[in-house]
Amino acid sequence: MTIKLDGPLVLAGAGKMGGALLQGWLERGLDPKEVVVQDPAPPADIKSWLQRHGITATEDAAMLGRAPAVIVVAVKPQVMDAVVPGLARLAGPDTLVLSIAAGKTLATFERHLEPGQSVVRSMPNTPAAIGRGMTVCVANRHVTSAQRALADELLSAVGEVGWVEDEALMDAVTAVSGSGPAYVFLLAECLAEAGRAAGLDAALAERLARATVSGSGELLARSDQAPAILRQNVTSPGGTTAAALSVLMSPDGLQPLMTRAVAAATARGRELAK
Repeated sequence: MTIKLDGPLVLAGAGKMGGALLQGWLERGLDPKEVVVQDPAPPADIKSWLQRHGITATEDAAMLGRAPAVIVVAVKPQVMDAVVPGLARLAGPDTLVLSIAAGKTLATFERHLEPGQSVVRSMPNTPAAIGRGMTVCVANRHVTSAQRALADELLSAVGEVGWVEDEALMDAVTAVSGSGPAYVFLLAECLAEAGRAAGLDAALAERLARATVSGSGELLARSDQAPAILRQNVTSPGGTTAAALSVLMSPDGLQPLMTRAVAAATARGRELAK
């Protein structure tokens, strides 16, 4: 499906996530001439890629000339308050402001924007860099059904998209999918270390852990079976997997540990949003 807009798209921030999004949009047929990138110093690889597509990164998109259809805010949260006021001056009454900045609430943007401005807050995760991301969104009350569909279309260029109606749930979303890749990478680290402890060569242990985690993730992605069923399919009664799972599924095993970890991340997200 080709992405077509009713005006320019302004991308503020062309780092890893912003660059991944832009690549996905162009692959879906978005006209590069409709893209304005506001970033004073994009990474060298992104800058080269922009030049190949005839897109110039500018420090200030103020000379745009007409209101954009959408402004995508992909800058780091710590510079958000310095960047958003300038972007607000670009917005027209029908412009959608789409944020992918972690921890920044709808109210944060509404303070800088005109009353009635449409804002969507989203939380993508790092697998978006390879088109396998998971993004969850929440909209303010001014977002129309067409704008919601536009946000969905833009974000689906880098993976799956889901929505919540209660913004308070975004902290839990961040704790599960936003931070989740780090948990999976830690699993690979721990599995490799356990292999070394069992006597395997360090290089082989890491290779086994990496391939097992990535392969299992791909199997999970391709299967329509529940994770519990896939787990059971690997587990023979009284076998080696069952022996390991008796430890991981004990009362003080992986599930309560993961529950505490997600709760800690959720609480920290709420603290940072204040």
